[in-house]
Amino acid sequence: MQELLPGILYAFAALFIILDPLLSVPIFAAMTTGQTAKEIHRQAFIAVAVAGGLMYVFLFFNTMIFDLLGLNMPSFQIAGGILLFLLGMQEALGIDIGRCKDHSKTAAGVVIGTPLLCGPGTITTVMLLTNSYGLLIPFIAITLSLIATWLVLYFAADIQRVVGDVVTDIMGKVLGMLVAAIAVKIVFSGIKLLI
Repeated sequence: MQELLPGILYAFAALFIILDPLLSVPIFAAMTTGQTAKEIHRQAFIAVAVAGGLMYVFLFFNTMIFDLLGLNMPSFQIAGGILLFLLGMQEALGIDIGRCKDHSKTAAGVVIGTPLLCGPGTITTVMLLTNSYGLLIPFIAITLSLIATWLVLYFAADIQRVVGDVVTDIMGKVLGMLVAAIAVKIVFSGIKLLI
C-alpha cells in the first residue's frame, strides 16, 4: 500500500489539474441557468459520466482505438481543439453555437464532459500514466479525480453564489478566452505533430 500511495497521489494530482473542474464552474453554471437543482445535478452526473467513460476506455484500450479507426493523436488533438475553441468563443461572446432546443437539457453535461473536462490533454495524460504505472494506479486516480470533479460540478451553483453573479460572468468570459487560447495551442500542437 505504501508503494501505491505516492503513485496514486501523483496520478490523481495530474488528472485533477488537467480536468480542472473549477474552470468548468462558470461555464457549467451559465449553461444550466434556469434549470432546476435536480436537472443541474443530473447534468453534473452526465458530465462526469461522459468524461469518465472516455477516460476508462482509453485506460483499458489505449491506442487500440486509434489504430482501429486509422487515427492518430495529432488528428484527435486538432478535432478536440476546434470543438474547444468553439466552446470558448461561445462563452466569451455569449452566443449559442449549434445548440438544439430539444437537447439543451443534456448539452451542458455532454459539452462539459468532453471536450472541456476530457479532451486531448486528459486522454494523453491517461495514456502516459498507463504506460508509467500500468492499470491499477491510473484506475484508482481516475476514479478519485472523477469523484472530486463531480463534487465541484454538483455544488457549482453554490460556488457561483459565493463568488457572485457579476464575478462569475466576468470569469466566464475571461475563461472562455483562455479556453479558446488553450484550444489554439492544442490545434497548433496537433498540426506540428502531423507535419
